[in-house]
Amino acid sequence: MSRRTTSSILACVLLVALFGVAALLPVPYVTMSPGPTLDVLAEAKGEEIVQIDGHRTYPTDGRLELTTVSVTAPTKQLSLAQVLAAWFDNTRAVYPRDVIYQPEETAQDVATESSVQMVSSQDTAIAAALTELGYKLSMSTEVFNVTNDGPAKGKLKARDRIISVNGAKAVDAESVVKAVAEAGIGGDARFLVRRAGETRTVTVKPEGAEDDPDKAVVGVTVGGGYDFPFEVRVSIDGNIGGPSAGLIFSLAVYDTLTPGALTGGQQIAGTGTITADGTVGSIGGIQQKIVAAADTGADLFLVPPGNCDSAMDAAVKDEEIELVRATSLHSAVKSIRGYAKDENADLPRCS
Repeated sequence: MSRRTTSSILACVLLVALFGVAALLPVPYVTMSPGPTLDVLAEAKGEEIVQIDGHRTYPTDGRLELTTVSVTAPTKQLSLAQVLAAWFDNTRAVYPRDVIYQPEETAQDVATESSVQMVSSQDTAIAAALTELGYKLSMSTEVFNVTNDGPAKGKLKARDRIISVNGAKAVDAESVVKAVAEAGIGGDARFLVRRAGETRTVTVKPEGAEDDPDKAVVGVTVGGGYDFPFEVRVSIDGNIGGPSAGLIFSLAVYDTLTPGALTGGQQIAGTGTITADGTVGSIGGIQQKIVAAADTGADLFLVPPGNCDSAMDAAVKDEEIELVRATSLHSAVKSIRGYAKDENADLPRCS
């Protein structure tokens, strides 16, 4: 064997080894895949997911599917080989890590943010459904999240309506922060809250914040909520978070409060944020959510108007699932009713 041949073989072996090592090295990307779906008209752990006390409810039929995506965890590193495999899979998507996660964001940070968004979106969805039904709602100040190691743990709960703190009216989140600061580290912050239809006083001793030991905090996230004329709860797995299920939540509440089955027995899926006036907003992962819905046999998928162009590129067959634009809760209700009566009805389809 000549020296040139030996050198060429050695170079090829080294090149293959180099590519092999490179394929195993972590790269700054995450993947997004179709996630599980959930019928919000069904039961979970023996109870209806949508529960209403203080108002008449009506039996429903069919399915309203909440759709999700599975995203690489913030602490998990993907190799080049894993990213390339996802890149060539038309049901998955690849994104730069910093598009999805903030620098040094932990799994706990993501879980907390997701939980806050879910509580807020559920209440806004309920508000949208009641507004569509003609109710006029007033705003309140609400607990969105309680940190696991904070002084409010076991005392305040998510969805507590804060009436006052040490006698100071809780007009907004800023007023609560101010009242806690005035109570001081080690002092008594007496929260007057409304929980499950009852008013109660909860006393919490503020502690110094981790990033500012001189700042008094009780370990809660507070924001704007709504005063509802009766109690409405949407109970789902705590691992499902984010605001993108707002439209489906509002449809489920609307369906439960109105006679007849909105879906007409059909399987309807969808996604989209929602505002209290019923406006539907864009979300991420639309293509993966459509694939997930098609895989479970959904007949129609409600798409936020800002996602329609991207939705058309989802890896599903044209006849597999109907993609219908939902600009608002009102338009979504109208489309579902139209489809329930006639699958060939003239609907605002994505095109």
